[in-house]
Amino acid sequence: MQRATTFVLVHGAWHGGWCFGRVAERLSLRGARVFTPTLTGLADRSHLYRPQINLTTHVLDVANLIRWHDLHDIVLAGHSYGGMVITAVADQLPDRIAALVYLDAFLPQDSQCVHDLAPPEVVRAQLQSATADNHYAVPPIPAALFNVNPADREWVDRLCTPQPLATFTERIKLTGRADTVPRKTYVLAGDLPGSGFGRVRDALAARADWRTHELRCGHDVMIDMPDETAEIVAGP
Repeated sequence: MQRATTFVLVHGAWHGGWCFGRVAERLSLRGARVFTPTLTGLADRSHLYRPQINLTTHVLDVANLIRWHDLHDIVLAGHSYGGMVITAVADQLPDRIAALVYLDAFLPQDSQCVHDLAPPEVVRAQLQSATADNHYAVPPIPAALFNVNPADREWVDRLCTPQPLATFTERIKLTGRADTVPRKTYVLAGDLPGSGFGRVRDALAARADWRTHELRCGHDVMIDMPDETAEIVAGP
């Protein structure tokens, strides 16, 4: 199969397309076409925030980008919460996607939501913080808790914005068509103990239809290790 040269990189909760800038630059230098959309209500699109924004909204953000730009043979990558988004997009548009890459990301099954997969103490804290007075927005987790490298923590904290609670509570609807995507990769951030993503990587490592990697850095692999992340996303 011809190597894909179109990349769609989907950020995680509280972030925006800005977090993939370093990886996008490296992929572009290879001659690739790279899209780093910001999901509705976040970062440079935070002026569009409303409590009704949910997972479906963000799936449409990415699916419509693919449709309106008539993209094919795509490498579709998602970081963290972005794993929810790319799974649903791949389920809708499997024929457009050559590869899926999960960057320390959620890998849901049908009818699951983020709060089914996240640690219980994190879920409790988010539900307590996202009150009506707060417009049902979940405040960003500090970069230090994600073990972002110290030099970038202030930058990441400054650019992160509240996440609509409904994106964490809406249950995904899947048919299984995402499983037909021919290349699938999972990348674990090895320096974030307790995230639960290690169990996801370990379960996939034994499967012939998945490649797995581990990067010795914090959760934001695309910020901490952009060279290595770009190499993995580009694929074999």
